[in-house]
Amino acid sequence: MVVTLDIQQPQPYDLVDSTILISGMAAAFEGTLSVRLSEGHDEHVTHIQVGSMGLKQFQDSVEVPADKAFKLPRLMLTLADDTGNENGPSVTMPVLYGPLILQGYTGWQPYTVKSGDTLIGIARQMYGTPDYGPIFAANQDILDDANEIFAGQVLRIPRNDI
Repeated sequence: MVVTLDIQQPQPYDLVDSTILISGMAAAFEGTLSVRLSEGHDEHVTHIQVGSMGLKQFQDSVEVPADKAFKLPRLMLTLADDTGNENGPSVTMPVLYGPLILQGYTGWQPYTVKSGDTLIGIARQMYGTPDYGPIFAANQDILDDANEIFAGQVLRIPRNDI
């Protein structure tokens, strides 16, 4: 089977903002991929343009409207070539929606865990408060327990000041 949809950005569990950058290689009927964001309470559906005559590199962005009533920070992003056939190729992946993880979210910075670090200590250092919830939520793909972090792990620290 010929691959006609290869999404390179975002990757599963990427931390995204209200503008989600999407890129990859694709060929789609009439050059259009449908895009669906959902988390069980609300959804946003739109489309982006890609190659129509053959596999072609593309990049585009999707704006999450401010009036969306998303309640959970883990969104399911589905990209599908369903314009010519409802059973066309599709890709679904979870992404983490920064504006629901940290109020005023503007980006994230990496932090390499050092021996003796705790999430509470990292939160105090980064936010001036012991609330580690945003850090835990932004790293839910690698953290199962807030008390189990290890030296050398690279955590994403959500920020509202960059």
